[in-house]
Amino acid sequence: MENKNSVVYQIYVKSFCDSNGDGIGDLNGIRSKLPYIKSLGVDYIWVTPFYPSPMFDNGYDVADYCAVNPMFGTMADCEAMIAEADALGMGFMFDMVFNHTSWNHEWFKKALTGDPEYMDYYIFRDGVNGGPPLDWTASFGTPAWEYVPALDKWYLHLFDKSQPDLNWENPKVREALKNVIRFWKGKGVKGFRFDVLNLISKPARLEDCGPGSGTSYCKDGHRIHEFIREMVTETGIENMITVGEMASTTLENCVKYSHPESRELAMCFNFHHLKVDYKNGDKWALMEPDLARLRQLFQEWQETMSQRGGWCAVFWCNHDQPRVVSRFGDEGAYWKQSAKMLGTFIHLLRGTPYIYQGEELGMTNAHYTSIEQYNDVESVNYYKILLERGVSEADALEVLRQRSRDNARTPMQWSAKPGVGFTDGKPWLESPDNYQSINVEAEEQDPDSILNYYRKLAKLRKDYPVIADGGIRFLDAGNGKVFAYERSLGGQRLTVVCNFSGDAETVALDSDLSAGRVLISNGGENLLDRLASSRLTLNPFEAFAILT
Repeated sequence: MENKNSVVYQIYVKSFCDSNGDGIGDLNGIRSKLPYIKSLGVDYIWVTPFYPSPMFDNGYDVADYCAVNPMFGTMADCEAMIAEADALGMGFMFDMVFNHTSWNHEWFKKALTGDPEYMDYYIFRDGVNGGPPLDWTASFGTPAWEYVPALDKWYLHLFDKSQPDLNWENPKVREALKNVIRFWKGKGVKGFRFDVLNLISKPARLEDCGPGSGTSYCKDGHRIHEFIREMVTETGIENMITVGEMASTTLENCVKYSHPESRELAMCFNFHHLKVDYKNGDKWALMEPDLARLRQLFQEWQETMSQRGGWCAVFWCNHDQPRVVSRFGDEGAYWKQSAKMLGTFIHLLRGTPYIYQGEELGMTNAHYTSIEQYNDVESVNYYKILLERGVSEADALEVLRQRSRDNARTPMQWSAKPGVGFTDGKPWLESPDNYQSINVEAEEQDPDSILNYYRKLAKLRKDYPVIADGGIRFLDAGNGKVFAYERSLGGQRLTVVCNFSGDAETVALDSDLSAGRVLISNGGENLLDRLASSRLTLNPFEAFAILT
């Protein structure tokens, strides 16, 4: 991938900035904050879907790929947003939701009339013994097949029933989706993020599949590389920044998805590292993060992708994940230190770092106390499922407090004013109480803020080629709570050490770093003096990077 020193900022449009007081973020709100985003050292802005949609899944149920939802603005607003970012030296990455459409999409409406051409745009099947074709579960906990009485057939939806899956085996579907890319490319969009892309190639014979999670049968399907390569090469986006969200994928496939010779994608999102606190692999069963597993996954993916020529998107947060400082850090006494440590670890890895809105402030989970405060369809569904399993109301709410996607979707905290500076009206989703101290306005005034630390991290990537282009190997620090790795390029070596513990931890580093230069540190005093010893005691959540 070209421009390996790029940094991407993700905007969840509904929650970023509201320009008209209706409590919902919009495109003109984004436009108003472009100088702020530029100040972070950002090169690309990934914005989540703003297309016409019934919003059952907050815009990931698209009813028209080539239009703007009036709740977010107009096409003229969108064109102005793209042009203004371009003038600032930033490009937009638009979110393409190509595994499924909304059931409000014109294609699906025609399919429901029995039109055979448009029924073949989707995956309709006959039932079996009065039930669905297969006993599959969708990702939101409901059955994955929905019955249409007027057609006496069932359609597949790997997500909500309002999101029917597209049939990529149909060349007309593939061409229609390529035209969507061409449309937005013509508007000046500089890159594309593809939602759950590795699910688009379904099994060759659905009838041969057994029961279980529909996603598990569809991931990395038999024609997936062919489909992606065709889409990318025939739309002329091969040299643009592209990223595929890959559900439950494999390292082997991600090497191929992102290797330049494959002519597929610039990089991949994988989520294995964000499942280390899932008890028995269940997102809705809580456990403390398995730090040994976390380190193992990062080492395996980073070193293998480096050795075999693949490229990763590196990240902690997005619109579907809890806030990282609440998850792997500390919301209390070490809030600032832990947020900086987590940023250090990600931004100095090999790959393209993604900042999710508010991550650069250390925004936390929402800590809602009532199910009525939640909006997310997945959270509401699983709350009911947990109660049906016999989980108490209090315990079910605790699970949501740690796992809900709404934790990431609370409004961006711009100031301590009512509406958190996000809106002059009533926000569509409540903010955590700590917005009065965790906000852009406050952190702009603090030279030692998390915000200013993130700016330093982005600048380092551009100033030091070893970060963008260097190889990587993980180091044994002799302490399972301390992650250390080395980046190397030519004669330069960058050593990164991060304490993932809220306690002081002692490590043994195998080389003398005391003559090196501290590129960044989150506040540990007398660091170079301490490095002169063969054993170094790290402060809680301490992190640093030394160039030698």
